[in-house]
Amino acid sequence: MFRSDFHMHSNFSGDSKAALGHMVHGAVARGMNTICFTDHNDPSFPYPCEEEIGMFDLDTDRYMDCLLQIADLYKDKITIRRGVEIGIQTHIYKELNDYVQKYPFDFVIGSSHLCLGMDPYYPAFWESRSLKDGLNVYFEDIRQNVHSYNNYDVYGHLDYIVRYAPGKNKDFRFADYSDILEDILKTIIQNGKGIEVNSAGFRQGLGAPNPCAEILKLYRSLGGEILTTGSDAHKPEDIAADFDRVEALIKSCGFKYYTVFKDRKPEFIKLD
Repeated sequence: MFRSDFHMHSNFSGDSKAALGHMVHGAVARGMNTICFTDHNDPSFPYPCEEEIGMFDLDTDRYMDCLLQIADLYKDKITIRRGVEIGIQTHIYKELNDYVQKYPFDFVIGSSHLCLGMDPYYPAFWESRSLKDGLNVYFEDIRQNVHSYNNYDVYGHLDYIVRYAPGKNKDFRFADYSDILEDILKTIIQNGKGIEVNSAGFRQGLGAPNPCAEILKLYRSLGGEILTTGSDAHKPEDIAADFDRVEALIKSCGFKYYTVFKDRKPEFIKLD
């Protein structure tokens, strides 16, 4: 099974209560040899209620200092890399670029949590649009992002929206969006970037990771090689969850390697 989890959160993200040390303990207990914390920084997030304001604004200076300290503390047990998950939106490209350049991250996930200024997590996103319209506008937004913004290493959970769509992925038909997705993936590859395979889809009731097998197969057929593995864990018990299922799936899609990052450079690890 994979020994690297490159999508993990701690209480530096407002949607997690787990301290860094608790997450590290969980990773060691699950046999991980390398992990990367990728806590959220989502500038310009439209918080739906006052008590949530700022929950995705990362205190990056303190975060980076704490990661250095904990990496040294656990250096004999596990390798800890410093990452971030940025929320990409069309109107903050420069802000994101300046932010990423400011810090010595090992790894940057670029994710689309918002579309038209709304998170598909909230039912309000779906109130005025059909499933197909919602998915189309979301994937078109990602298409614009990958053509216009390039300071990330992998695009996170590419079909994130299906986690929260009405009926989840029951009525999702890959063929309906294959042209958009092919252009997205070609652009990612041409720009020297990659994607992640995120096992949280299994925990979200999809019976599949994000992205789904059809997207993974298309990515590989187009020559995609950079593929990181992440659990999107927000608590210790979810670290490396369903990695055995993910490994079997990506092998069936034709992948021979998975990827980790150090100093923003990919390192390829052969699958057993």
